Amino acid sequence: MVLSQTVKESDDSIHSTFASRYVRVSLPRFKMPTNSIPKEAAYQIINDELMLDGNPRLNLASFVTTWMEPECDKLMMASINKNYVDMDEYPVTTELQARKRVGNRCVNMIAHLFNAPLGEGEAAVGVGTVGSSEAIMLAGLAFKRKWQNKMKAAGKSCDNPNIVTGANVQVCWEKFARYFEVELKEVKLRDGYFVMDPEKAVEMVDENTICVAAILGSTLNGEFEDVKLLNDLLVEKNSQTGWDTPIHVDAASGGFIAPFLYPELEWDFRLPQVKSINVSGHKYGLVYAGVGWVIWRSKEDLPDELIFHINYLGADQPTFTLNFSKGSSQVIAQYYQLIRLGFEGYKNIMENCQENAVVLRERLENTGKFNIISKDNGVPLVAFSLKDNSCHNEFEVSDLLRRFGWIVPAYTMPPDAQHVTVLRVVIREDFSRTLAERLVNDIEKVLLELDALPARVSAKLTAHEESGGGSVFGKKSDIEVQREITTAWKKFVAERKKTSGVC
Repeated sequence: MVLSQTVKESDDSIHSTFASRYVRVSLPRFKMPTNSIPKEAAYQIINDELMLDGNPRLNLASFVTTWMEPECDKLMMASINKNYVDMDEYPVTTELQARKRVGNRCVNMIAHLFNAPLGEGEAAVGVGTVGSSEAIMLAGLAFKRKWQNKMKAAGKSCDNPNIVTGANVQVCWEKFARYFEVELKEVKLRDGYFVMDPEKAVEMVDENTICVAAILGSTLNGEFEDVKLLNDLLVEKNSQTGWDTPIHVDAASGGFIAPFLYPELEWDFRLPQVKSINVSGHKYGLVYAGVGWVIWRSKEDLPDELIFHINYLGADQPTFTLNFSKGSSQVIAQYYQLIRLGFEGYKNIMENCQENAVVLRERLENTGKFNIISKDNGVPLVAFSLKDNSCHNEFEVSDLLRRFGWIVPAYTMPPDAQHVTVLRVVIREDFSRTLAERLVNDIEKVLLELDALPARVSAKLTAHEESGGGSVFGKKSDIEVQREITTAWKKFVAERKKTSGVC
């Protein structure tokens, strides 16, 4: 009996998307389809594929905000069709963030948070960006142009600018150096010291150094670099050489943490050599991905020739960005968080994050299996490594944790500490005490299973030999035997993955 597969040309009579012809073919991947499909079918098919993504709330690799209040979600959706560069058409939205407009609300609030030396009624100098990467590009361009102008005025060559950073900087610094032809001079890390050493950094400074970049909250272990010591050393060197080497603080992660948890820490515009600071609104600024900020100490630190003026969207509009059009939702969300939470609210949230990080760190230490790499003071995260990785390493722990839904990254440190491998858990606003305890329980389960794997492989090999099958390895060397065992248990892990789906 042949089953009929006749399908009507029109599916109007079929109310279920899954009964329609649109789910019987694969999604287009490389070419636009010839024909249209109903909106319900397009939504359902794409939504179904997106279900295979990880849960953002359980993505402990990311610093980026994954939860906001429903009221803020409504504001964002209501403004999703507003282009934030169209200042004349959307003056209120512009006032929330823009440079050189009345109000400058977000920029001014953040500038005051960073102790910018503003006079009474003086507007701060800054701009909203799509994130800290763009903010760093803009700050770097300002430093490069100021240095070029100074060198030209002195009749000196400006062909070989450089920036001094630690090897622990985020990749956006490498992008800036490569895209804008600036040499990146990196201070190497060392075992037990995973941030830039200020003394070594200042030693690398020369007349062509456009700035020294300090990190307030290393991506690797959350540690704050000593900006105060760096400032003092640079002041001394500048007085000896006649240079005026400035500091940029990359506060992408720590800029919305230090003012609330460590108000006495001097890292911002209280230090005279700090000329610009970037911060990610979409990290501990508590906004969804897509907003960052860069603040300059004064108008003199942002050369006017970098600012463009346009009028084809209405009134005269100054612009200093790498892109042009951008949605306004994230800027509005940042303003919502600043006025909704206030200093008190941000402080409470950061204290909660810090306390949960302490709980997680203590629970991991109590297992006796891990060394803690992160510091007590800094970004609320826990970076840790196995005390004994002779049989299993951090990458395998990270891999098996995905079976429980957790996304915990494993990575090696930059030079000269690349022999250190680390797991890292970022504590965000929506990571509760209960989740922290559950994570440790799942880590312990993973460790028990990993510890049993070599024993299972060895037992099978012994049983094979005792049954008269002879040695599986023959006359292979010790290293070859170890490789065989490693391959065997990796295969075992792969097989377990195939049968451990989540219902």
